[in-house]
Amino acid sequence: MPTRVEDYYAPETFERIKRFADTKETPFLVVDTATVKQQLDELIEGFPFAKIYYAVKANPAPEILSLLRDAGASFDIASIYELDRVLSLGVSGDRISYGNTIKKSKDIRYFYEKGVRLYATDSEADLRIIAKAAPGSKVYVRILTEGTDTADWPLSRKFGCQPDMAMDLMIMARDLGLEPYGVSFHVGSQQRDIGAWDAVIAKVKVIFERLREESDIQLKMINMGGGFPANYVTRTNELQTYAEEITRFLEEDFGGELPEIILEPGRSLIANAGVLVSEVVLISRKSRTALNRWVFTDVGKFSGLIETMDESIKFPIYTEKNGELEEVVIAGPTCDSADIMYENYMYGLPLNLAIGDRLYWFTTGAYTSSYSAIEFNGFPPLKTYFI
Repeated sequence: MPTRVEDYYAPETFERIKRFADTKETPFLVVDTATVKQQLDELIEGFPFAKIYYAVKANPAPEILSLLRDAGASFDIASIYELDRVLSLGVSGDRISYGNTIKKSKDIRYFYEKGVRLYATDSEADLRIIAKAAPGSKVYVRILTEGTDTADWPLSRKFGCQPDMAMDLMIMARDLGLEPYGVSFHVGSQQRDIGAWDAVIAKVKVIFERLREESDIQLKMINMGGGFPANYVTRTNELQTYAEEITRFLEEDFGGELPEIILEPGRSLIANAGVLVSEVVLISRKSRTALNRWVFTDVGKFSGLIETMDESIKFPIYTEKNGELEEVVIAGPTCDSADIMYENYMYGLPLNLAIGDRLYWFTTGAYTSSYSAIEFNGFPPLKTYFI
């Protein structure tokens, strides 16, 4: 079944994007800032008790950061470079969390000197560095999560530690003069199983109780990370459903007195706002009897579509051509055999699709421009426009 505009965008929104796009040379990304604000409003409405810390890595454009700054959001920062960009827009250090558990001592000190007092950790070595470079700061420990195989883009193994170690680290934080502040987790990006939050919130509750009863440490915060959905080929529940269920999970474990709750949305705020516009460069078959055509576009894995790796994220692809469909392999323009976006999950594109036609990749506002390579094969980074 071909991708339909109305399944992803209000007709007037897409028409506005398309009118703008018609005057530009491909490839490029167009981000509708009104959609970003709408997504933020929906998240705040769903979680009125939570603080929003935008995951800057999703799309670090000043236009996005300024919009979120003015809306009162805070920011989850992963590097000194992200920090400098956010600070340059007038954001103060008390609206920033250093959420990366892998960081240099000099970078921690830089954050501290800029007024940042909230740091993530998941190891003894990192915690000791924080204690020296950012004395007296608040720290929260990230725990490992299970069941991330139901997320389109899992975030397991590299980050986090087991609950027993998390408790040891909070005790150590106190002894090192830091403030043991809370626990964080991430159930995986584009998480389809809302129940994934239930299991890890119950685990967090145990950590809170044991630290209070055994070590007289009263944690104050839960950082639930991201994981909320965007509208790709395989649809998910509405954000409202996520909010209702996750709120129920929290209240079941913590009752009416919830700790401070932090959310770190990235994809769910930005993805739906973006349309990546590309051009068909070549259409070919590999033999006279090949059943499938290869469609090569002027955008690929190295120019913003890295999340097609292992065909994990399946972007809706729209074309104005109509007619009979044929399954195709879709690949990028570079001289790298890895630059194939979809080969196993074959998209149906019209038989009359031709070289020079445009393909519109929907839901591409997040993790495209920020992943785009600098100069592979000489191709420039993905251009981005904001309307």
